[in-house]
Amino acid sequence: MPATNPPSPRPQPRRRQRPSARRPRPRRRQRHRRAPAPMAKGRVPTRDELLAFIRDSATPVGKREIARAYSLKGDQRIELKELLRDLRDSGEIAADRAKTFKDPKALTDITVLEIVRVDDDGHLLAVPRRHDEEQDGPPPRIEIVPQSSRGAPAPAVGDRVLASLKRRGKNAYEARIIRRLGSGPKKILGLYEEPDGRHGLGLVTPTDKKLRREFDVRAADKNGALPGDIVWIEETGGSLARRARVVERIGPMSDPRTVSLISIAANDIPIDFPEAALEEAEKSKAAPLGDRLDLRSVPLVTIDGEDARDFDDAVFAEADAAHPGGWRILVAIADVAWYVRHDRPLDRAAYRRGTSVYFPDRVVPMLPEALSNHWCSLVPREDRPVLVAEMWIDAEGHLKRHKFHRAMMRSTARLTYNRVQTAMDGAPDDEIAPLMDKVVRPLYGAFHVLLAAREKRGALDLDLPERQVTLGKDGRIAEIGIRTRLDSHKLIEEFMVLANVAAAQALEQRHMPCLYRVHDQPDLAKLEALREFLGTLGVSLPAGPRMRPGDLNRVLQQVAEKPINRLVNETVLRSQSQAVYSPDNLGHFGLALARYAHFTSPIRRFPDLIVHRALIAAFGLGEGGLAEADKGRFVEFGEHLSMCERRAVAAERGAMDRYVAAFMAAHVGAAFSGRVTSVTRFGLFAALDGSGADGLIPVRSLGQEFFRHDEGRQLLIGERTGETFGLGDRLSLKLVEADTATGGLLFEIIDVIERVERHALPRGSRSQRDGAHRGPRRPVARSGPPRDKRSRRRN
Repeated sequence: MPATNPPSPRPQPRRRQRPSARRPRPRRRQRHRRAPAPMAKGRVPTRDELLAFIRDSATPVGKREIARAYSLKGDQRIELKELLRDLRDSGEIAADRAKTFKDPKALTDITVLEIVRVDDDGHLLAVPRRHDEEQDGPPPRIEIVPQSSRGAPAPAVGDRVLASLKRRGKNAYEARIIRRLGSGPKKILGLYEEPDGRHGLGLVTPTDKKLRREFDVRAADKNGALPGDIVWIEETGGSLARRARVVERIGPMSDPRTVSLISIAANDIPIDFPEAALEEAEKSKAAPLGDRLDLRSVPLVTIDGEDARDFDDAVFAEADAAHPGGWRILVAIADVAWYVRHDRPLDRAAYRRGTSVYFPDRVVPMLPEALSNHWCSLVPREDRPVLVAEMWIDAEGHLKRHKFHRAMMRSTARLTYNRVQTAMDGAPDDEIAPLMDKVVRPLYGAFHVLLAAREKRGALDLDLPERQVTLGKDGRIAEIGIRTRLDSHKLIEEFMVLANVAAAQALEQRHMPCLYRVHDQPDLAKLEALREFLGTLGVSLPAGPRMRPGDLNRVLQQVAEKPINRLVNETVLRSQSQAVYSPDNLGHFGLALARYAHFTSPIRRFPDLIVHRALIAAFGLGEGGLAEADKGRFVEFGEHLSMCERRAVAAERGAMDRYVAAFMAAHVGAAFSGRVTSVTRFGLFAALDGSGADGLIPVRSLGQEFFRHDEGRQLLIGERTGETFGLGDRLSLKLVEADTATGGLLFEIIDVIERVERHALPRGSRSQRDGAHRGPRRPVARSGPPRDKRSRRRN
């Protein structure tokens, strides 16, 4: 009988495992060096190098470890010991019983944190609960490590937690939550009122249009608030009770100065300088000539607005005799780095602010007035220290070479845009007349060459009006108008752009860190939406994922003389990426430049001060250069200072909206003409002709029917009547509400004056694929158009 193979064993079913708690995906473990690599071996580190080494160490380091890292022997170790003692005695480093050294500002292993925001990657970020930014400098980056919540609510912004910290790098930690401590009381800014029939209960309406709740305030919780006051409140009741107590009065809404105070408070703008920073500024004195280049005989002049109080740039130009058609240009900038030294109280206070903030009634300066309006202001006939960009351009406007100097200058005159323009138009005043041949005309000669170069390289040339308010003696708006843009404005802008390019180029050539001002290309989704919308207007935009500013300029030129000119300019502006500060050079799309940095305004922008310090270090120009400890902080600098700029822009726009609403409150019920500037599901936004005041036309006011939102063609379409309202349509409007506290305006349509002619969307377009959206029947109104992503005047 033939042998047979035994049957194969039956496969055993896989044993089902019991479900376990869902575990988060493990983070990649990062390998930490005990200490960073030193800059150089075989020599004793400088004070700054040693500080940077200790601060960058993941754990405290001892003298032996430092000596080994720098390969120090014999007397060098004795010198290191003395340097460590000096740093410890000055408080710049801390020593423990184990004779190891660390940054005194380094956080303890276990600490209380407050979760403050979510970054672009979805990570929760926190700050130490007891962190004094004025004294301790900018807070570290602390990222909350995701953990299993075991059924408990996940941590969120506003929560306080006890956490264990692990250092991940310079000024960066990861935190694991040990215990949640609950949420701190949420502060809300609002208008306090006492309406009739509420039995002694006060009512607070938030100034933030996104907060659609009102809060009750008992008499015992008023804290001295009077009807009409702007106040800070803290919630005291649950979500249904809507109870709050007043914790601070800002000022009466009837006082016009309160308008800017609302923006300052709502955007957390630092307004008071620490005493130590003020004392440091007051002790400033005139800088010596020393090794500075003496430019006091050169007729440098400042050209600013009529109401400017700080003058941080001066200019001069002369023909380059060696190169026909070329020019030698000097841009002298206040030497703020001489007065504001690294990691001192003044430096920390200025960094926290990041930028000056400008309101119609006041300025919140980055630097105290002792510097911004005196020692760092290039006032006429006074010696002032400056950092000078000396540049040579050829007849085509190309930057051929440049030098940077520390110098001493003496301003020949304080000129204004209007006076200079009037002089070039043929009517110079008594002060400018003697300066025409030697100063003013050469400036314009160089400017025309630079302007031609700008046009040739294809920098984005948007034509959009800018609102300007004029205040009366009582602090209220006397007039709302459009800011006039003169050639004298463009002259200064072109000189500043040239100096900014030279600064970025110089730092690259010297292999020095640079904080670039970058403006990336529009993203693909925005380009596609722009292309579709322009197509509905009969305007074509080149296809493809890459776009050049010149392509957009050709679109703008097509519509320059058409009624849709402003509409197209605004739409192109909204398609742009946001300009930010970064150590990574992405170029500047709007200016069509390969490299760009901010150098020309260190009185009012901290990024410019960083660039000054880098240039001083790169060219060996003496004291006040970039500290070794700061060379690895440029990513942090970019993030923080970009945030400061966004905060300032939001505050300035919020104040402008409220000033305009206060002015318009006297005209409720009046008729105006305006154009639709934005179309949303819940209504139309319109800007009035002349003043530029903008507000909302709620969809509920358009008629007794549903309106579809056609996103591609930017239309609201009535489902029953087919009536359309779209972007760029000119309307007759009635003002029905002006809310000074929120800055909101509400309009109703009286009549359609003119409709923009539109074409059908191309087959297969994004909006046709996605479908149109139905607008809500009773939306909640808010005011103000979607804000532009990039401020045109900030480059």
